[in-house]
Amino acid sequence: MIEILLILLKGVVALAVGLFNVIVFLYVERKVLADMQVRMGPMRVGSHGILQPLADALKLLLKEDIVPTKVDWLLFVVAPFIVFVPSFMLYMVIPISPTWVVNDLDISLFYIFGILTVLPVGILIAGWSSYSKYSLIGGIRAAAQQISYEIPLLISVLGVVMLTGSLSLVKIVGLQGGALLKIGSIPILPNWFIFLQPLAFIFYFVTMLADQERTPFDIPEAESEIVQGYFTEYSSMKFALFFLAEYSNVIVLSAIAVLLFFGGWRRPLLPPVVWFFIKTWILVYIMI
Repeated sequence: MIEILLILLKGVVALAVGLFNVIVFLYVERKVLADMQVRMGPMRVGSHGILQPLADALKLLLKEDIVPTKVDWLLFVVAPFIVFVPSFMLYMVIPISPTWVVNDLDISLFYIFGILTVLPVGILIAGWSSYSKYSLIGGIRAAAQQISYEIPLLISVLGVVMLTGSLSLVKIVGLQGGALLKIGSIPILPNWFIFLQPLAFIFYFVTMLADQERTPFDIPEAESEIVQGYFTEYSSMKFALFFLAEYSNVIVLSAIAVLLFFGGWRRPLLPPVVWFFIKTWILVYIMI
């Protein structure tokens, strides 16, 4: 009983960490894009607009939940949860340090890719149930794109699996210790798989962009053609669930890239958790 409660507590903490990272992501993306476009971005809510994501969350909670008249009501309501719940289940196997992991499965990678295959189902259901040609086109585009790019995404990590002989993310990080290159006794190049599998990382990063519909692969949403894609007809918290899932998956896939190719939490001086988040957010920043 105590073990079950402990796992549940770890799950709640992992969910809280995931939600916090999504909130930070929303703020960072707005500021980075604003800087690239010579704008200031959000400035009015809190110092430099730092409370803007919380204001947006409150707005979505208070907005009226509009359901179009001709939708398939049951599927329309269930679809956001089919997309949202699996995206946060991924946090259960993401180790952010040698000891900070909810459940260190021996088949962590298999679990992650298994969960990712559920997401296109929810997206397709959302598009189909909305009774809108724009939503349907967006749903078909999104499902086709995710299914297409998950195959090369999976293939890109097979090299790391073959090098380590394991599907456990903790073991994969554990085998990236030491130095790949030394001058005398001074380590110059860490033993990270990015140096052994550079092409695999490039394939992973590009397919990750496509899988998460980031620019230039944002065809399923295509605001100029199909308004907003598969969640055009959604509002209030249903819309927020799609939004949270999308941003959460970007963070999770960036974290997986760090674990597979950049030594995870490994580096000297700073605590492992700090290094893990520094590397993850560098990848997220590049993605933005």
